[in-house]
Amino acid sequence: MSAARLARFLPILDWLPGYDRQMAAGDGIAGLIVAIMLVPQGMAYALLAGLPPEVGLYASIVPLVFYGLLGSSRALAVGPVAIVSLMVATTLGEVAETGTSGYLAGAVLLAFLSGAILLAMGLARLGFLVNFLSHPVISGFSSAAALVIGFSQLKHLLGIDIPRSHLITETIAHAVSHIGQVNIATFALAITSFAILLIFKGRLAAWLKAIGLGEAVAGALAKSGPLVAVLATTLAVWLLGLNESAGVRIVADIPAGLPPLTLPGLDMDLVQALLPSAVLIALVGFLESVSVAKSLASKRRQKIDADQELIALGAANIGASLTGGYPVTGGFSRSLVNFTAGAVTPLASIITAGLIALTVVFFTPLLYFLPQATLAAIIIVAVANLIDIDTLREAWVYNKADAASLIATFGAVLALGIEIGIVAGAGLSIALYLWRTSRPHMAVVGRVGETEHFRNVLRHEVRTHPEILIVRVDESLYFANTAYLEDALLARVADHPRIKHLVLIMSAVNFIDASALETLETLAERLRDAGVTLHLAEVKGPVMDRLNRVAFEETLGAGRVYLSTHEAMTDLAGQLSIRAA
Repeated sequence: MSAARLARFLPILDWLPGYDRQMAAGDGIAGLIVAIMLVPQGMAYALLAGLPPEVGLYASIVPLVFYGLLGSSRALAVGPVAIVSLMVATTLGEVAETGTSGYLAGAVLLAFLSGAILLAMGLARLGFLVNFLSHPVISGFSSAAALVIGFSQLKHLLGIDIPRSHLITETIAHAVSHIGQVNIATFALAITSFAILLIFKGRLAAWLKAIGLGEAVAGALAKSGPLVAVLATTLAVWLLGLNESAGVRIVADIPAGLPPLTLPGLDMDLVQALLPSAVLIALVGFLESVSVAKSLASKRRQKIDADQELIALGAANIGASLTGGYPVTGGFSRSLVNFTAGAVTPLASIITAGLIALTVVFFTPLLYFLPQATLAAIIIVAVANLIDIDTLREAWVYNKADAASLIATFGAVLALGIEIGIVAGAGLSIALYLWRTSRPHMAVVGRVGETEHFRNVLRHEVRTHPEILIVRVDESLYFANTAYLEDALLARVADHPRIKHLVLIMSAVNFIDASALETLETLAERLRDAGVTLHLAEVKGPVMDRLNRVAFEETLGAGRVYLSTHEAMTDLAGQLSIRAA
């Protein structure tokens, strides 16, 4: 295997030879800042998934190392994320009781299945499949999921028991009906956490720069909001004994030490139950990761290999399953912090993993008094950015169908649940595509003045020939639109009884499938019976190559495929003039 081909599968071989001290400094600072951010986030997202907080830390060690070795993005920060955590909770809630060994075993198996699916897709070079999830569908899904996630944390913010439900109306109704049971100390800690997080996120950097700190230092300190919230509220609970005197729920014991090596149990009944959700988790996770990776790579003129990303994320999830973790992917906010903090290579992620490993080994006792309300506040602030109003506004103005798919996905997630909602959104998106392409735009065109340009007769002042109909087809031809194409063209010919020649401009046709080929052959025959000759113009090379394989030009008739519309119009008009003379 050549060095270039090997570097494609092991991107570390591409950047490691030129690694220097300056790059190490950037990676070191970024790795430290992301670790500070990821420790509380990892625990918070594990609780969101219904898992013990240490599982979030376990999922932030080996997966980061595997991605750092295999990932093509130099800035993507992998780990637990909110949406995937919610999907894990929704999936496992149907097969096991929260807090049981079966629930944890299901999470490990879910990570393994998701990783295996991603790895298989990467090896089969199937990265293009996620393109079937359109941006409006993802926006609607993310916005609805953010609301579900936010309201799922009410029980931790208020300190009351609220039954798990994917319907936020039920969650709100239960919270309102039990508002008298709110734990005031818990609520006060939640408000304090929100205040710290929002101040650090919105104002602190500007204040620090105003007193003379450099932009890099101010930005780095502003990213430490979650850590400061954790330290402040943990100290308050410890010093005031709020867990005992006020009933504040805390994280309590977190096992110290590195995660144990685990092998997911391959119970076939459980595999069958989890597999559909594992596919969705893999697709959603990959889509989120590759979107973030491409966005950050474009800022530095770097390239992202989607298939290699599948392999890297697959390995990361398998690594999570082997070390007691749960499904992971690249997170937007964490990756953006990693990028702005100066990460130059994936070694920043490996440094982050090392620092989290040190935390797990030595510092978990310090987190004993960490209130769950603080972790809930961290989750809510993190997912608030997922609520996307701008995309809905733009889609509504630009394309009502895309806006409809966004709204439908949003509603389906809220009403039917995460998995059904995104499947419904993707199905609607594909259905809308099929509907649009089943009725291809076709324009009758004419010559613009004395030029060689031909434009739509409804939009431009053009000249046409009474016995030549020229139609531009603005869509590839396949089984779903062949009947419409044939009916529309025959109707146009019927409306113009003087027509002797019909020219199809094929400049926008990138593909003709077998059904469309048969339709074209039938169309040529029916037009011939009506005294009209069919011609093609501006056929693309790859399309013409396929037509030549089946001798379509012979079926159509010699000399009836033209290089340009101008050539077709000139030749046919000349033939008609000769006949008239």
